[in-house]
Amino acid sequence: MPLEALRYDVTPVGLHYLLIHFDIPAVDAETYELHVGGHVHRPLRLTMHDIESRPKTTFAVTLECAGNGRARLSPRPMSQPWLNEAVGNAEWTGTPLGPLLEEAGLKPGAVDVVFTGLDRGVQGGFDQFYERSLSVANASRDGVMLAYAVNGGPLPPQHGFPLRLIVPGWYGMTSVKWLRSITVTDAPFQGYQQATAYHFREVTGGPGVPVERMRPRALMVPPGFPDFMSRTRFVDPGEHLIEGRAWSGLASIERVDFSADGGVTWQPAELDGTASPFGWRRWTYRWGATAGEHELCARATDAAGNTQPIDEDWNAEGVQNNAVQRVHVVAGAPPGSQAAADSL
Repeated sequence: MPLEALRYDVTPVGLHYLLIHFDIPAVDAETYELHVGGHVHRPLRLTMHDIESRPKTTFAVTLECAGNGRARLSPRPMSQPWLNEAVGNAEWTGTPLGPLLEEAGLKPGAVDVVFTGLDRGVQGGFDQFYERSLSVANASRDGVMLAYAVNGGPLPPQHGFPLRLIVPGWYGMTSVKWLRSITVTDAPFQGYQQATAYHFREVTGGPGVPVERMRPRALMVPPGFPDFMSRTRFVDPGEHLIEGRAWSGLASIERVDFSADGGVTWQPAELDGTASPFGWRRWTYRWGATAGEHELCARATDAAGNTQPIDEDWNAEGVQNNAVQRVHVVAGAPPGSQAAADSL
């Protein structure tokens, strides 16, 4: 998502970030069926008509890739080289998952709910369909839905047509696209994407800690206009309204602070309300730019006291890097402009 798109409360579908592990599968909605089975009393086979006929809900959800910020790590782990743009906040429409699991009837001893996509590939030496799981408690909580529409229209192929999972608060790898089946298990799921991938490992090959909920992050719309290669920004001296968005999957956003000197000093920004408990919050700060070079930073804190770190937290997969955003800004005439020539 271009960071300019932080201006939108709801991210246009074409600007929302995407990460597709394998291929976009070809799915015929007319013949599509979702299988719900495993450790349940009443296995279900649901067509899209069945799913769309169930009670529906719509709300905005901020989704962020677990690898957002990976390209800022050194040495950089080998995977998608995201800077800060792997995020979006769309309005998803679908049916809550909890009631569907109740209808299937979980048997005693149910542990995990496994979500299998139709996208198949080889990763880590394993031929696999993309699969992730949630505990029964997490799968049944409010907000988790089977989504078939986004921003008021049908899911496009790249976003999981005809049906996908949406898990608010968790990094995007959890929201499995192109759902093929939902399987309840009586033992912890040990598939590759769950037990091997998406772990925070300080040492390559170590067991690590599973990646789950989004850490707090604030991003700003870079002010002014950019240099093509360096992305240094140029603004006129004077007051500028800096705006951005902040979110956390651990608790609601409580504060955003702004710095114009690379994080040496901080000032509180203004926070807007949010129309969705699962969506990001807009923040603004009126910055008085003096002539010269500046490094702008934004830092979010949530209601549980989690605050963005100043520096990157290196790990082998490059996940959960929520270090503060830094934007290099020059206040004054850019090189090659008439104003710069006149000042010589």
